[in-house]
Amino acid sequence: MALAFPSRANILNTTETLVIGAAGGLLFLWANLPGGLISGAMIAVGIAALAGRPLTVPPVVTQTVLILLGISLGSLVSRQLIQHVSAYPLTIALLALATVCSIFGSSFYLQRVHGWDQTSAFLAGSPGALSQITMLAIEKGADVAAIAVVQTMRVIILTAALPLMLAVLGIAPAAPPTIASASASPLELAALIAASIGAALVLRWAKFPASWMFGAMLASSLLHGVGAIEGGLPPWVRGVALVGIGALIGSRFARMKLSTLRSHINAGLGSFAVAIVISAIFVAAITLTTQVHLSDVVVAFAPGAMDAMLALALTLHIDPIFVGAHHLSRFVFVTLATPGIVHLFGRPQEDVDD
Repeated sequence: MALAFPSRANILNTTETLVIGAAGGLLFLWANLPGGLISGAMIAVGIAALAGRPLTVPPVVTQTVLILLGISLGSLVSRQLIQHVSAYPLTIALLALATVCSIFGSSFYLQRVHGWDQTSAFLAGSPGALSQITMLAIEKGADVAAIAVVQTMRVIILTAALPLMLAVLGIAPAAPPTIASASASPLELAALIAASIGAALVLRWAKFPASWMFGAMLASSLLHGVGAIEGGLPPWVRGVALVGIGALIGSRFARMKLSTLRSHINAGLGSFAVAIVISAIFVAAITLTTQVHLSDVVVAFAPGAMDAMLALALTLHIDPIFVGAHHLSRFVFVTLATPGIVHLFGRPQEDVDD
């Protein structure tokens, strides 16, 4: 079977995307803005995409970036980072409840204020699992474009605003764990990358969600946890991964018409505000009743995309195990629960077929 090589146009578009993302990330880093690499890359690529540039991040680049991100997150694992493991069952249960409240709250807002139909409103209000939500929207005959605008705006706003908010409030850790600053030896890096790719492929074969990132994170966590490898990826490689994630998020606007964005921007902002208020209530309850760090809870409960929130956990030096466990739990919960919610509370299927 012949290999399918990317076209020259595809290569140029990908290169342009990464160059713009790197320029935006370095600009934000130079300005000493929190989460500068990921936020700067995302905003720069997003603006260029809305301006009409044919920006794209192909699957092979996406998979590479997710593996690098997973390795970097796994290299932060230590005994100190799992000290709050006893709080996981409670906080994950509260996260599930917060997710249900967010879905119904955002849906109610979109229906009453913007006149959306029930199915589209429930799907737009579901935080995360965008691929599954899009497929379900197509199957149910919902407004896919409107749902994409609301979901994308939620991720963009959170990724750009969350680091700044944590810095302004002074609740983000001031320094990274010491293990993150050390680079592994060339031999260790080769073993780390090979193990991470192998674990990712196994999880992908098992249909595990976010298999590239979580497979690499699992392998890296185990190797670092047992002391087989000291240190992680070189800092510049971690920077490339953060720029790549930012560029990937920003490139979503390349598939979106400016007229579509304008027509649904108010719905996106309003539903985002509703989701944030609901999440904030649960975050406040947890921080008042447990010993979990406020910054960990804020990022873990932020209703954004799993890859973006884990990238923020890396760049903001926040507990990746806690954040990863919660966003994975929400991903699984949304994937399993949303079809049932839409079936029970959305438009009847015969109405969609008509």
